[in-house]
Amino acid sequence: MSPTHIHVPPVSDTSVRDTAYPSTAERQDPAKCTAVRDAMQRIGEKWTILVVGTLGAGAMRFSGLKRAVEGISQRMLTLTLRDLERDGLVTRTVYPTVPPQVEYALTPLGQSLFEPMMSIARWADQHRDSVESARATYDGARKADAR
Repeated sequence: MSPTHIHVPPVSDTSVRDTAYPSTAERQDPAKCTAVRDAMQRIGEKWTILVVGTLGAGAMRFSGLKRAVEGISQRMLTLTLRDLERDGLVTRTVYPTVPPQVEYALTPLGQSLFEPMMSIARWADQHRDSVESARATYDGARKADAR
């Protein structure tokens, strides 16, 4: 899952505020808060991001996914796929072969999540040096304060 570099033109602060941020009434609606929290919890998980990103290239069998998602254990892949299937982001297709073959693919809902996730991956790639520099500055200041 290697993000490509793209240039996104700047957006005026007002237009972002008008479209991206909920109104006060929306922020105070407990049902909307719960829905956002649940969605963010699911998509913010390390393995979710890597599995959805990998399946964005197309359907894969379990063993292929396990090889493609570096560092994931069989148990974590199983749990992640089960959660993604439960949330309607992934389909699981079992083929009647001996032994049975199982293939996983993003649903249309999962595909709709893929692009925003890739946007975040591109942002992380573009700003990696700035984040690491900020961390080094912060860590240096914390060490100096501890002395």
